[in-house]
Amino acid sequence: MTDDRDEGLEQRRAQLGAELANKRAAVREGERGEVRAEESRKGYAQAMKLSSEFIAAIIVGAVLGYVLDRFLGTTPWGMIILLLLGFCAGVLNVLRSAGKVVTPEPQGREPGKK
Repeated sequence: MTDDRDEGLEQRRAQLGAELANKRAAVREGERGEVRAEESRKGYAQAMKLSSEFIAAIIVGAVLGYVLDRFLGTTPWGMIILLLLGFCAGVLNVLRSAGKVVTPEPQGREPGKK
């Protein structure tokens, strides 16, 4: 009778071990999915940041050009020039944020020191 009981306990332990291994595998797969989702969210956040910087620079250039034209009466040249400068500034900001262009060091500082 104790042999039957020991066999039953061994079978039950083996069954529980298999179920535990399946649960652990499912948890690991879920963690991998979370990591992928986190990377995707970071990408979307970076895209939103870059696009907002670009659009903001263009809008600021257009508004300043409009204000300059209204006060100086140079319609439409102030808006055209400052809109183009805003576009250039937006492109430069995007390139700096993306790491394609290095931000200039202030004068009087040695490179590599903070």
